[in-house]
Amino acid sequence: MLVRLILCINDQSLLNRLEQAFTNTDLLLECHGQPQSAWQNAIRSCADIIVISKSFIPEPEEVSIALLNELPEHPTTVILLDDGDPEAQARLVAIGADTVLDTRISPNSMLEAIQAVLESRKLYTETKMQAVGHDFRPSTSDFGSTSDAMRVFMREVIRVASSEAPLLLMGETGVGKEHLARAIHLESPRSGAEFVAINTAALPEQLLESELFGHTEGAFTGATRARRGAFETAHHGTLFLDEIGDMPIHLQAKLLRSLQDYEVKPLGSEKPIWVDVRVVAATSSDLEEQVQNKAFRQDLFYRLNVVPLTIPPLRERKEDIPTLAEKFLERWRFRSGQEVESLSSDVLESLFRYDWPGNVRELFNVLERALLLRENDHIELNNLPQVFQENGSTDSIQSVGPIDHADWKKPLSQVLAKTVETTERRYLESVLNKSRGRVGKAAEAAGISPRSMYIKMKKYGIDKKDFKRS
Repeated sequence: MLVRLILCINDQSLLNRLEQAFTNTDLLLECHGQPQSAWQNAIRSCADIIVISKSFIPEPEEVSIALLNELPEHPTTVILLDDGDPEAQARLVAIGADTVLDTRISPNSMLEAIQAVLESRKLYTETKMQAVGHDFRPSTSDFGSTSDAMRVFMREVIRVASSEAPLLLMGETGVGKEHLARAIHLESPRSGAEFVAINTAALPEQLLESELFGHTEGAFTGATRARRGAFETAHHGTLFLDEIGDMPIHLQAKLLRSLQDYEVKPLGSEKPIWVDVRVVAATSSDLEEQVQNKAFRQDLFYRLNVVPLTIPPLRERKEDIPTLAEKFLERWRFRSGQEVESLSSDVLESLFRYDWPGNVRELFNVLERALLLRENDHIELNNLPQVFQENGSTDSIQSVGPIDHADWKKPLSQVLAKTVETTERRYLESVLNKSRGRVGKAAEAAGISPRSMYIKMKKYGIDKKDFKRS
């Protein structure tokens, strides 16, 4: 995050010296030397560090310093004393000032003291960011798969994760685009800075512009204080723009300028802010079609489409269902402290039959519902929604059967892979039997492409001739 420093100092020569010292550093600097406006500028800014002369603080000082400490940014306050009275210094610290400095110290000592405050603030920001994490840190290993399509996709992801290039994640709703973006951020050189996510479809146009670029005091009705935007917060980090296809046209132009010039201009400001941000955009819509329909800027599309990545839907990689389910159960055990067994073969078979229009998100929702409704430490078929029970009651696939005694000595991943292959082969045989060997119709019933169907048939040695009958 870009650190904001505001200097409200009554000594003009000291103010000029500090302004010159901090102008070229990686922070936003704001300077005020007039007693009539300095205090109001300080409390209406969104500064991280406020350096202010004691004479600028209104009486009673207890109330004014408490007001500074209660600002949304929880700024670090540095108060400058002209007389260096030890009692006054102790009193200011007692009523909430973070640091009190005597203006009679040498200019170099003053500069070093404020630089120390800057470093401390940066460390505070990093520590706070790391504390606001998830129980499980997102990782590209979360997308490990036995699906050929997913393996090819993840090889591309790993190659570009450490680059600085913008990324465009495409895929249906619920495939895990934001989770993947977070994983890419955490495995990139920018992992030490913030990951900021904005859903461009969830905010009104004016609010979205403020969220992205920030605003100054008085930029619009109700803007009583300045506010930093997502680009500034994500400085040195990653900005994730979800549903980029729903962004208004005029904001697309402003976003393009920010990507090209590495600058953002807050609402109400004439002064641009330099930012270093990697943008990862995501969409569930067809951006090329939107470009043709003039609903999305062609130049922005080309700027974002440097590395397009399309996440395969769950229905095209159903072999991943057991692994995804086990990861969800592991997270459930960690959060709830409750024990729950892995999914039985009949539950897995029912999950395999479903087309999953909501993808991985829907799978996790179904599993969470089942966990809440279960009566013991394992999930029964009747804990699933009705649609899964209906699928499981007709034309059922032959049960996978008990685990072979020799398999108990193998790792869980190998046992799961064997179970998946057995279930997948029997499922393919079932849909081919119902379609009488017509591969196109069987692929449609399975929710995959005919090409994928042929690849899987070749993998398991299935011949369509065995299912043709008069």
